[in-house]
Amino acid sequence: MIRALQTLRGAAAVAFLVLNTLFWFVPICAFGTLRRLPPARSPSRLRRALGAGLDASLTGWVTCAAAMVRVLGVAKLRIDFAPGSLGLRRDAWYLLIANHQSWADILVLVFAFRTRTPPFKFFTKRELIWLPLIGLALWMLDYPFVRRHGRERLQADPALREQDRQAVRAACRAILERPTSVLNFLEGTRFSVAKRDAQESPHAALLQPKVGGLALVSEGLGERLDAVVDTTIHYPGGAPGFWDYLCGRRPVIELHVRLLPPPRGDRDALRQWVARVWEEKNARLLASGFVPPGGAADAPPNS
Repeated sequence: MIRALQTLRGAAAVAFLVLNTLFWFVPICAFGTLRRLPPARSPSRLRRALGAGLDASLTGWVTCAAAMVRVLGVAKLRIDFAPGSLGLRRDAWYLLIANHQSWADILVLVFAFRTRTPPFKFFTKRELIWLPLIGLALWMLDYPFVRRHGRERLQADPALREQDRQAVRAACRAILERPTSVLNFLEGTRFSVAKRDAQESPHAALLQPKVGGLALVSEGLGERLDAVVDTTIHYPGGAPGFWDYLCGRRPVIELHVRLLPPPRGDRDALRQWVARVWEEKNARLLASGFVPPGGAADAPPNS
């Protein structure tokens, strides 16, 4: 009986998300199309107003989706702010970094910060631009699309790496037009024990972080970047799949949030900064009773 009710909740949540997306797709396309027509392409009061309309539409989607989560009882967020981390503002530029375990992570983060920070943007696989409605909406909202090339292909053609660098730089120029939170999952993919072991990650609860994208974003935003919002997502009992999340099978989700100064210095200094952050994040997850997706698993020997 309980599982049947959970399935009903999940079906209602999916139906609402579809309708919510269809509703807000209309103003997003309208504002986005006008913003790309001359003279709106040049920096101007009109362009800023249309950008504000896009942000308001995205905020509307998030607000309605968050209300659905609350009404259906999908999940409750418990947010623990570290000392000195309550000063988040809607008129600032943030870089938000987080561990990545589930497709639900993005929804969890946008719901948690929807009234605390500017709207989110995150780097998206270029293939997603072909998704019906979603791809076009992300493009209208100026979400940066990047190509994901494998290591072997990059070694064979180093020029491909420059394509993504240019895409990130162009995205940063658009981001600087109005306050934005840039979401970056430093692991680059969702955590699994198999991926962790294949990478020989020294962290029991995390994959090895990647600093390339972080370096480009930090460089592109420069002095405009106000702070890094370091967020650790913990799912008691293990990370759910997206469907299980919507069904309410993880009724409590815990977030630990701390505000950090933007990293400065060369690439080596950035690697050291990320290594410290990742060691602390791994320790926090283990202390919280981290359970990897699929159940308990042995930790790496040096964890």
